Order: sequence, then C-alpha cells, then structure tokens
Amino acid sequence: MKSPRFVLSVVLLSLSTLAFAHSDAQKSFDKLQTLAGSCQGTDDGDPLQVWLRVTSMGNALIDEMKSTGPENPITMFNVEGDRLLLTHYCDAGNRPRMVGKIAPDGKTVEFDFLDVAGSTQPGHMRHRTFNIIDANHHTEDWTYLLPGDKPEHAHLDLQRTK
Repeated sequence: MKSPRFVLSVVLLSLSTLAFAHSDAQKSFDKLQTLAGSCQGTDDGDPLQVWLRVTSMGNALIDEMKSTGPENPITMFNVEGDRLLLTHYCDAGNRPRMVGKIAPDGKTVEFDFLDVAGSTQPGHMRHRTFNIIDANHHTEDWTYLLPGDKPEHAHLDLQRTK
C-alpha cells in the first residue's frame, strides 16, 4: 500500500500540471481576445475586412472574414480543458480544428492541425499563426493544404478600424 504522503504528492503534482496547462491555454485565449474589433487589411494584396468579437459571456471568440470574392469563412476559438481550440468553418465545406499555444514572446499564437470534419477533397486549413504587432495591428499566416497535399500560404496584414 502506498503511503498517504506519496499519494497526496502525486495528486498535487497532477493538479499543478493541469492548472499550468489550463492557464497556458487561457493565457493564449486572453491574448487573442485583445484583437476584438474590426480590422481592414490585405490577404496577399487583396482587400479584406475582418471582425473579431468576444461572445458567449467571454467563453468564445468569433472571427468573421469578408474578401472581395465569394469567400466568407468563420472561425471560432474557445478553451476546452487544457487546450485552446480553433474551429474553422471553411468555404471548402469542411471544419478543421487546431490546437493553439502562445509563444514565449507573448506576441504570437500558433495553431497546429488536430482533426477535420467533412470532406478534405477540395483541401483544408492546416496551420494558422497570429502575430500581434501592437494594439492596432496584427498579421496572420495561414497554410491551406490543396489536393495532393500541396501547401498554399496566405499572409494577412490587418489594422484595427474600431
């Protein structure tokens, strides 16, 4: 039989590890929430409008985009347990999910692919990075995987308008 001290130390260590992981996810989410508002910018030179809005009593962040073309994707961010999740409702008809984390510099939140619902035949989002330059300016880098696993990259440069 294990000593009560040993069991207690294992439980406390587990809880502190969970609390640290959760706080890292929450810290990343809090950083993204600072982007709330409307932005104008470019997607590799093409005009773009973006609205970021905190919703659900602070438990979710919605990102809506409108370009000059027919594209109008929506992305939702939320903390689930010890992970910051991104769900991208893509114009390609699928919903990739990614897990995010904040970089040590506190200015970059990077998302890596977790899974996808729906067909990946037309391609799907694979990676997304937010680089926060200052309170009114951020960039985003996206990687979209085309059929045949060919990556396509996009660079968004966004300025807050409100």
